[in-house]
Amino acid sequence: MKRWMCMNCGWTYDETLGDPAGGIAPGTPWEQIPDTWKCPDCGSPKSEFDMVEI
Repeated sequence: MKRWMCMNCGWTYDETLGDPAGGIAPGTPWEQIPDTWKCPDCGSPKSEFDMVEI
């Protein structure tokens, strides 16, 4: 399984969970998240995330 981690604060985006509070439905692939989306914990842009394998 792949997850995306914020390199500034460590928050992880899990595609199965999404980010409902941020308007991203569960099951949304990383590639479909808008570039304007920001980390819910620290506000970093999507470009500050790197893929990590679990």
